[in-house]
Amino acid sequence: MNKDLTVGKPERVLWRYCIPLLGSVIFQQLYNIADSLVAGKYVGKNALAAVGNSYEITLIYMAFAFGCNMGCSVIAAQFFGAKNYRKMKTTVYTTFIYSAVLCLILTLTGLFAGGALLHLIHTPADIFADSKLYLDVYTGGLVFLFFYNIATGIFSALGDSKTPFIFLAFSSVSNVFVDILFVKSFHMGVAGVAWATFICQGVSCILSVIVVLLRLRKIKDEHEGHQKVQVFSGEIFSKMLKIAIPSTLQQGFVSIGNIIIQSIINSFGSDVIAGYAAAVKLNNMVITTFTMLGNGVSNFAAQNLGAQKIERISQGCKAALKLIFLTCVPVVILYLMCSGSLVQLFMDENSIEAKKVGVEFLHILAPFYFVVSVKLITDGVLRGVGAMKQFMVTTFLDLFLRVILAALFSREWGSTGIWLAWPVGWTIGTTLSVILYQSIVKKLKSANKKNEIEAKEVTE
Repeated sequence: MNKDLTVGKPERVLWRYCIPLLGSVIFQQLYNIADSLVAGKYVGKNALAAVGNSYEITLIYMAFAFGCNMGCSVIAAQFFGAKNYRKMKTTVYTTFIYSAVLCLILTLTGLFAGGALLHLIHTPADIFADSKLYLDVYTGGLVFLFFYNIATGIFSALGDSKTPFIFLAFSSVSNVFVDILFVKSFHMGVAGVAWATFICQGVSCILSVIVVLLRLRKIKDEHEGHQKVQVFSGEIFSKMLKIAIPSTLQQGFVSIGNIIIQSIINSFGSDVIAGYAAAVKLNNMVITTFTMLGNGVSNFAAQNLGAQKIERISQGCKAALKLIFLTCVPVVILYLMCSGSLVQLFMDENSIEAKKVGVEFLHILAPFYFVVSVKLITDGVLRGVGAMKQFMVTTFLDLFLRVILAALFSREWGSTGIWLAWPVGWTIGTTLSVILYQSIVKKLKSANKKNEIEAKEVTE
């Protein structure tokens, strides 16, 4: 299922590559949506609030896992595009080693400091115990989260978006049934929700890593011969860190920003917390979809950069924007027209005030999905070609504005003011992302043209 993204019509190649990614997002979000839905329906409003409250901290873990994913994926894709399979394999093995060490550190830190983090975000006393329980079990399963993300990053680097989709679909659907079994039949409460995720993600991770290793054995470099592939490379590790650290910081600071915003939200009580917990799951499903498409563009750009086919990078960006706008239309209509019914899925009939909060959140954010989608696609190109400084600038500006404005607006308009901060940050961040994208692509085309002229002169 490996796919060379450097040949064929860019739009057709990218769409075929990205469409399974859209399906993957749906099933990926089923994990947390299922947790919140089952907790809210079968345990109660406080359980929903507890899962949602802990979720903001788990996003920090996801940020590190995402960084490992992108660091490996982008560099491996560049080597794959350049047909240097030996270094591509070294990239994968190097990622396994440093990710294992990082995962161990985070797991120990999380288990010892989880309670302190919950206190830091002002977790209400009535949901603290359940929040801590959910967080501890989740932290114990970090190894599965990390290595599953690395496996999907490797598949993506090879141009294969179908295999991770299959694994994720199986795992996510299983998670829904195990959630219901543990909570409704075994009466395990929030613990059941957490353990269901732990088990299903673990199985998916193990299977994914096995398939990755088998896939790598079949890929042969014509220059590799009988030489052993280097297990760890300091040079490649350094290259990966240049991608992984900014990607981790991006997701990490977004997570920290969300935690700060969560602490502001927590000051408004359980109804606002529960309403936000439900609505933000629906919002995150959309943003994760756009982010996944951005990641697809990153791998497309990385492979074509490795093959020195710069013109295809901008062509791929245009194709991705067309696809993401087509995705936006039904989502925006659905969230504006059916927000009440969607939010109600996570709650019982008595959560009237919480439902109003969730509906308001979606009505404010949904129209601006068209804006933020452009940012995430252009950011994907910046990351794929290694323009990480520009990538970081756009991310921090968006985050900084959302956090500061959420604090300021909430004083004037209460919880409504918090939601209004999102569109402002998105709009300004998108504008900057587009400007930087155009500048970088122009430089790449100019440098490539210069190299072609020099190569022609040498030949003559």
